[in-house]
Amino acid sequence: MNPRLVVLLLCASLLAAVQARAKTILPDACGDDSIKFNVETQVSQAAPAPPPAGKAQIVFIESFQKNIPMIGGAPIVRFGMDGAWVGANKGDSYFTMIIDPGVHHLCASWQTVSGKLKKNSIEMDSFTAEAGKIYYYQFKFTLNGHSYPGASGPGVTSGGGGMDMDYSFDFGAASEDEGKYHIKASKLSSSKPK
Repeated sequence: MNPRLVVLLLCASLLAAVQARAKTILPDACGDDSIKFNVETQVSQAAPAPPPAGKAQIVFIESFQKNIPMIGGAPIVRFGMDGAWVGANKGDSYFTMIIDPGVHHLCASWQTVSGKLKKNSIEMDSFTAEAGKIYYYQFKFTLNGHSYPGASGPGVTSGGGGMDMDYSFDFGAASEDEGKYHIKASKLSSSKPK
């Protein structure tokens, strides 16, 4: 095959992929879909300091059910606020932000998903922050497996059965007690745009 034709076909397929990606429509609370994060986690040493005077604090938590079979490990979840991505978590982790009082619009989304997971991978919420208060927002990802007999492939048991992988996402406010627990039980994440 002519090398120029191969290059032309490759460029055409890449252009189609870029155009398809550009068509992703995200809610106003999210950021630009092309922004991806590198995430590192570390064992948290102490509870976060309270917000400074005149400010509020938000804690973004990701809870990931540990027995979910995932290629590449736990997913990276991006968190957006008021139209920009503000950070990301990976697995059971959290990060905090100091924010101004007032109404804020939140978004949580898997960084990279495809197929069945893509259509339900964005969650939103909003709240009114008050100075001096701490708000906990949690993104929970769970697998609701349904066993069935005679299956083959991933999730198959030794008895010849399997599981229908049904994932659920939930993003919303967590209670103060639940938030403090997750801070103790989870890792602290730090993220940077790629």
